Amino acid sequence: MNAGGELVHVVESGPADGPPLLLSAGLGEAWFDWGPTADLLSGAHRVIAYDHPGLGLSPAAQVPPSLRRDVRILADLAQRAGPPVTVLAHSMAGFPAEALARLHPELVNGLVLVDPSYERDPRSYPRLSAALHPIFIGVGAVLERTRLARLAGPAARRLILKHTSDRGETVPAKDIREVYGRGTVLGTVLSANCAYREMAADLVALRERRPFPDLPLIVLTALGDVGDADRARDWAEGHRRLAAMSPRGRQIELTGTKHMIQLDRPDAVADAVAEVLS
Repeated sequence: MNAGGELVHVVESGPADGPPLLLSAGLGEAWFDWGPTADLLSGAHRVIAYDHPGLGLSPAAQVPPSLRRDVRILADLAQRAGPPVTVLAHSMAGFPAEALARLHPELVNGLVLVDPSYERDPRSYPRLSAALHPIFIGVGAVLERTRLARLAGPAARRLILKHTSDRGETVPAKDIREVYGRGTVLGTVLSANCAYREMAADLVALRERRPFPDLPLIVLTALGDVGDADRARDWAEGHRRLAAMSPRGRQIELTGTKHMIQLDRPDAVADAVAEVLS
């Protein structure tokens, strides 16, 4: 599907006339990382999960990752779904989800931010991500031509998931190889990671210009893999600040749950959706 000038892979489930839910995955993730949550929600909701450009099964991006690009994609998908939509965003995807609500509140029914990224005071200079993007994509292409991507990608996925989920892998090994064996995916992950602080800084600047609308907002906080008590307090406090953006905001702490809440606690995500829609 064409959205925001990019081709993105989209997977829909649930009744066509159900309340639309737009699911946005975090850095390096794919549509199937929403699987357990989508299964739980698709009985009564129209569930729309998509892959960011260059990730999952989406083809390589036309332009480098940026807050502006990702908001354009979200806005187009919301328009096609039939606004207003409830946006579920995990980790780094929380940046464009919040920006969408600030820039296009008419498209958004509410937000569920699933252990979202939070930067209190991001620094983004010098801005190198756009210049480095072709280099990262080139590295991915080399990994694919040498077939190293088929080894490195799935191995990196297993290592990361080991530390971010107690449930572990939920999809067949062949699907993991199909996605993470692509050099495009590996290059895109490097590029998006490089753009992370720039996107965070752009969101901070947007907050000064555009107020957060009076929309339902649930922030789910995973504390099972944060580390020591000081880091846990800082992470929870950052999420409390996010929830306080809206007069109808609320934060929910999940003390024993790791970062991939949508895999390990789909029930908590479903409860948050129900609260937003109520």
